[in-house]
Amino acid sequence: MQFVMICEDKADSEALRMSTREAHLAYIGEHIAMIKLAGPMLSEDGEHMIGSVFILEADSKAAVETLTANDPYTHAGLFGKVTIKPFRQSIPAPGS
Repeated sequence: MQFVMICEDKADSEALRMSTREAHLAYIGEHIAMIKLAGPMLSEDGEHMIGSVFILEADSKAAVETLTANDPYTHAGLFGKVTIKPFRQSIPAPGS
């Protein structure tokens, strides 16, 4: 099953994001098989990272919760809000 995970950074936390980014990327690299698409959300001016968006393939929501619970960004206290919802790709059609 696919899930979308939206992680919103706490306000004024860009320095915290940057100081833990290398550890976050290494951790995510260990779980790349789950990740269909991922990247940072940007501020309105496109200049600052303010969160993360993931499209994930996982057996359950609990598996996604475990992934984010062990992320260095979570351990550092970067995220102010994390939303995880089931997701179904429609466009482009899967396999096209």
